[in-house]
Amino acid sequence: MYPPITYLTDCSDTNARARLATRMAALFGRSPVLLPLDGPAPVEAAGLTLLDVLLSTRLLGEDGFATATLVNVAPRDGRWPNGAPFGWFRHGRHTVFTTYDPVLLEPVRRHLGVTSVSVTDARTVLAAAEWAAIGEPDAVDVAATQFRSLWYLPLLAKWVLDDRPVPFTAVELPAPDRPDAVHVALVDNFGNCKLTCTAADLGVVEGDRVAVGPTKVPYRRRLSDVPVGTAAVVTGSSGPGLLELVVNGGSAAAEFGLRAGDAVVLQG
Repeated sequence: MYPPITYLTDCSDTNARARLATRMAALFGRSPVLLPLDGPAPVEAAGLTLLDVLLSTRLLGEDGFATATLVNVAPRDGRWPNGAPFGWFRHGRHTVFTTYDPVLLEPVRRHLGVTSVSVTDARTVLAAAEWAAIGEPDAVDVAATQFRSLWYLPLLAKWVLDDRPVPFTAVELPAPDRPDAVHVALVDNFGNCKLTCTAADLGVVEGDRVAVGPTKVPYRRRLSDVPVGTAAVVTGSSGPGLLELVVNGGSAAAEFGLRAGDAVVLQG
């Protein structure tokens, strides 16, 4: 029996989700939990969400079950012939099948010690898949389609979980090629801005004031310590205590004019 599957994807309209759910059910005997990666910065949102998904498997008080997570964010931005390739890695008992993107994978590299990804080339995998009844013309179409997260990624996940000899290249995860700045990883439904640093990274302790751009707000360990209607930086629920910019009872994103992907100048 296959493990429970969570599928994070930026192909999240009703049509795409219906096709993904049905294809996954046909392959695995169950539909996955399909969760959309929408908003202006799906790569950053995917990275933080993947980190939180894997962290959520800890401290169960028992052994628990293995899980599988699929992550798809592969824009056609010119860096790859048909979008970024897909690969997989394991974290403990859990397997992740994901778009290969150093920015997306930076949170798990930094905080979970994931050092490499088994990256695949769709054409190579499909050509080697003697165990699959997929003819050469169809294999070419699957590798070249604009919807590889429907046609290829579920096959990759099933074949790896079935212990098929899937060809891959082990690729070391580099640090992302961008300035080491604090970013808004995502904005939650309350308007809280989840940031990419901790209080220790910033060197602040309870009661310090933090400059957020031209505005100074206090650092509080918990949201419950922030007076209603006021802004603060708090230790949030994501990652290893990543900071959040909040307005208790309001939207920090609206008050500070921020959205996912924005760089934030923080000074303790």
